[in-house]
Amino acid sequence: MIGCVRDFFTYETTKSVVVKSSTIGIFNRVVQLLIIAYFVGWVFLHEKAYQVRDTSIESTVITKVKGLGLYNNRVMDVADYVTPAQGASMFCIITKLISTEDQIQSNCAESEVKKAKCTNNSNCTEGASAPNGIMTGRCVDFDNSSKTCEIRGWCPAEIDSLKIEPMMEVENFTIFIKNSIRFPLFNFTKGTLLPSITVDEIKNCNFNMSNIYCPIFRVGDILSFAHQDFYSIANEGGVIGVKINWVCDLDRSAEECKPAFSFTRLDAVSQSNTVSKGYNFRFAKYYKSQNGTEYRTLIKAFGIRFDIIVSGTARKFSVIPTLINVVAAFTTIGVGTVLCDIILLNFLKGGDKYKAIKFEEVSEVTDSLSNSNELYQGSSTQLSVQQLGKHSEDSGAYSIGQHG
Repeated sequence: MIGCVRDFFTYETTKSVVVKSSTIGIFNRVVQLLIIAYFVGWVFLHEKAYQVRDTSIESTVITKVKGLGLYNNRVMDVADYVTPAQGASMFCIITKLISTEDQIQSNCAESEVKKAKCTNNSNCTEGASAPNGIMTGRCVDFDNSSKTCEIRGWCPAEIDSLKIEPMMEVENFTIFIKNSIRFPLFNFTKGTLLPSITVDEIKNCNFNMSNIYCPIFRVGDILSFAHQDFYSIANEGGVIGVKINWVCDLDRSAEECKPAFSFTRLDAVSQSNTVSKGYNFRFAKYYKSQNGTEYRTLIKAFGIRFDIIVSGTARKFSVIPTLINVVAAFTTIGVGTVLCDIILLNFLKGGDKYKAIKFEEVSEVTDSLSNSNELYQGSSTQLSVQQLGKHSEDSGAYSIGQHG
């Protein structure tokens, strides 16, 4: 126990040993060079670790769609085919409609023949749910060739398997996208709509990768950038992502802070599914007749949904991250010394000799005085140091002891 306590209260200090070995010297310089190259090339130049970053981007998106289409002998404008109408970062352009008009609350035959087919009343459970209503328990004629369970709900029941062509004019519709961003840490603001742009320039421009500050996007061009076929996505519906990424180095001019646009199909996984392909939704328009009867038009809509996704990072020089990474670089250079010590002491020929020179033990021992007269006269204790020059066979430590 005493030995453990004594070993605990020891102090270790470094000792410089110059090893004149070209092998270990070259290895040491190569490791140091690699570490310096990593910090200079990757940490400072590529990752710009001398800058502080702000990723908490504040963003707002305003959108407008323009274009006229002809569908089912009706002229469709923005109010007919865009939902929701708020002009937010997510909106849908309807490309195809399946309408079930003049529905009222009553009893009728279920239109889903495969799910509600019957031959007699025993096949229909009263109160059970059907795709378009609640079963009444009766089996009724659906058409001349089949019978289905009668339901209570909005009648006539919807038939959504009709084959209808999409509105082809959508390909030439245009979308106005205005994005404004702010990095709160640096109080830096910018937008995709430059202050210097004029009304005539907006009317005559069209977005492309070489004209990123034009806010007018043609639907067909967006689908082309996303590698999508217009007819396929207009017929089944789909979700397109318009990504705007701001990467700003604020140590440079503000003009160099530019948005980077990319386009992708966000529901690409659904294209490989056999069911629930594309994108569609239902909504209804409600009316009341003069006698107070409520009726509605049910609409199943297929469309292209656009999601405007904004992200960004701003960077600027700061003393604190610079000092942290400089200190880290100098500290990491010491790894070369550790690796060289491991190789020197364990793998090179003459490792025991190096151990004996590198490690020494110094023990402080106070001798008793040879006579009391010297103590009475106030003389100082005389210490003599004898270097014992012995080598420990287990650790190779070179020991120096003191004794009087």
